[in-house]
Amino acid sequence: MEQDDCLELACEAWQGERIWPSAEYNRQVERLKQAIGREIYLVELRPEAINLGIRFSDTPFELLAVLDFPRPDPAHGLTPHLILLDDGRGINLGRLARITIDTPYSPPAENILYQESFLMQRLLLRERRLSEASIAERSKLLLGRFLGKRPDKRLTGE
Repeated sequence: MEQDDCLELACEAWQGERIWPSAEYNRQVERLKQAIGREIYLVELRPEAINLGIRFSDTPFELLAVLDFPRPDPAHGLTPHLILLDDGRGINLGRLARITIDTPYSPPAENILYQESFLMQRLLLRERRLSEASIAERSKLLLGRFLGKRPDKRLTGE
C-alpha cells in the first residue's frame, strides 16, 4: 500500500505545478474502455533529441483493449495505461496527444476519447512566433549543447 501512496505523491509532484496524471485522466481511461471494439484515430507523439514530432493519422485502428502499464514514469512521459490496437501495437497513453472516434481531424468534443490538454493546447495548437532572433537564440543553445558547453545565462534569459 505504501508504494501506491509514493506513486501518487510522485505523480502530483511531476513538473512542478502540473498534477500527473491530470484530474481528467481517469475519466478519459474509462471512456476508452467503453470504446473497446470501435475504430479510433490517433495523434501520436514522436519525441526526438531536438524536437517533438507529431503524427496526425487518418488511418482508423480498432481499439482491442486498454491495459494497465506496470511502470509509469512521468519523467519519461509514460502513463499508467496503454492501448492495444488491431495492427499489433501497444501504445502507452503518454505517447499519444489525442484519440478520437468518427473523425481524425477537428473532432467535436463528444468524439474525443482521450486528449492530453497540455500538449494539444500549449504545444500543438498555439500560435507560432518565429523570428530571426528566436531562431538564432535556439541555434546557439543547441550548438552549445552539441559542443558540450553549459548554456550561457545571457542566452537563456535566466
